[in-house]
Amino acid sequence: MEFIDPALLAYCESITSSEDPLLKKITRETQSKVLMPRMISGHLQGKMLELFAKMLSPKTILEIGTYTGYSGICLARGLKSGGKLITLDINDELESMVRGFFEESGLADQIDYRLGNAREIIPTLDGPFDMVFIDADKFYYSEYFDLIIDKVPSGGIILADNVLWSGKILVEEGQKIDKDTRALLAFNQKIQDDPRVENILLPIRDGVLMARKL
Repeated sequence: MEFIDPALLAYCESITSSEDPLLKKITRETQSKVLMPRMISGHLQGKMLELFAKMLSPKTILEIGTYTGYSGICLARGLKSGGKLITLDINDELESMVRGFFEESGLADQIDYRLGNAREIIPTLDGPFDMVFIDADKFYYSEYFDLIIDKVPSGGIILADNVLWSGKILVEEGQKIDKDTRALLAFNQKIQDDPRVENILLPIRDGVLMARKL
């Protein structure tokens, strides 16, 4: 997932504010107990999410894809006083672990953790969402965007993870494309062509696409 030289990445992390004990614990337990631990946001991306949230100071954040709670805690740390993070995930097998981490973070009262299909839950949410982080089923990224864009106010930020898809978005002529890669290519172009946002694709970890609602 990383496209930067490992030594350079290690240097970047060394000049990034350190992970606190809780985030280190989430990383360790994810790596030891959960399938596909590479899905965790991790140190560099987690701090990026935290700083973006602190700069925006959102009243409400929507996270689509909780996983083990690392990114949610980072995002919730930037909430305005009295703000709320709504985080959605379909995997109920991780619920006990995730709720435990949220309690340890001291932010459980500000985190609304909901289990179920995000495509069914999002239409029931009123918004507005000052910040949205999309990190769930890649096949549905375009649908998630369509479901949330009208719930994001002018100046709101939408972030989408894994948009470089381990480099698979660089498709050579005649190459066979899997459905997730095809969906991400379509999503990236969709954002680029949407006149309602201004955007930048950041080559951080597996690629983060940032869009600001105009």
